[in-house]
Amino acid sequence: MIDSSMQQFTFLAARQFEWREVPAPKIESPGQAIVRPLAVTRCDLDLYIANGIVPMRDEAFAFGHEIAGEIVEIGDDVDGFVPGDRVIVPFQINCGTCKNCQLGFPNACTSVPAFSAYGLAQSSGKDWGGGLSDYVLVPYADAMLVKIPDQISLPVAAAISDNASDGYRTVSGPLEKQPGEDVLVVGGLAQSVGLFAAQAALALGAGRVVYTDFDSDRLGQAKKIGAEVLERQYHADMPVDGQFAIVVDASNMPDGLIYALNSTAACGHCTGVSAPGRKMDNIPLGSMYMKGITYDISRAQARATMPDVIKCACDGRIKHEEVISKTIPFAQAEETIGDPDIKIVFVRD
Repeated sequence: MIDSSMQQFTFLAARQFEWREVPAPKIESPGQAIVRPLAVTRCDLDLYIANGIVPMRDEAFAFGHEIAGEIVEIGDDVDGFVPGDRVIVPFQINCGTCKNCQLGFPNACTSVPAFSAYGLAQSSGKDWGGGLSDYVLVPYADAMLVKIPDQISLPVAAAISDNASDGYRTVSGPLEKQPGEDVLVVGGLAQSVGLFAAQAALALGAGRVVYTDFDSDRLGQAKKIGAEVLERQYHADMPVDGQFAIVVDASNMPDGLIYALNSTAACGHCTGVSAPGRKMDNIPLGSMYMKGITYDISRAQARATMPDVIKCACDGRIKHEEVISKTIPFAQAEETIGDPDIKIVFVRD
């Protein structure tokens, strides 16, 4: 039986959070489910929202969106799950039946407001709840939820709901088209996504996997997972370190993006996982045109990517736990949400 109220970790303003007592969610339609989060990994974006680098209005909203937990209640029409199932809750809200969902674009579901997601209410204008809460409502249970295989831990499952899947998709498609090619990952502020991309590239049979960054901790982690590492401070007009058929820009920095684009070989593919600088006037379009490269920039299609990521985790090709840097109880979220660690996982006490 779910209580009428619950505890919710709430963003108030940059560097200001608190646990609040709020109404607990209720099943309001037969296709819904309620999940009790048991592990919530901190998305790379969450760190920058927490410390104010990514500005948010001083308006309260539920926080946390990389969620793994257990189902506690289901609606009458949910037929793929039962209470007690361990599940991943993808961070984006998607119905599974609209045209975009059917095409494999759950990040653009037309049944909900644009950019709808857990823990990011200011993006869509609707607060869907947050992972660092006693409960979350899943509005389209059969379409959204994914059962967690026994081989996968709750912290790894939580990471797969967003950042681990995001890193995977940056290299999986390009390597399918160009098997065995070398991969360059331009690491940086998308801390875990770049490392997850390097892991995926190695697992999917890339040739060389080169990881660049300016941070010694991330460089050390990339080396541990098997990538070649190059320490680089990104700056305008910096020389490249070769030409790569497949490039990932996880720097979230304008100069890092330029380095990534200049490093992409003729007819190669560069994927950006963020929008550094928002607007830039020095993108090398002439060079990109002459070389014929593809630049792909998009938010993750988390729910569509998750099954392949789970398969790689189950067969041991990707050990996502190697990127998780710290485990912290839910109760300590307020004092630790802004810690600079690469990948924090909050676990229920």
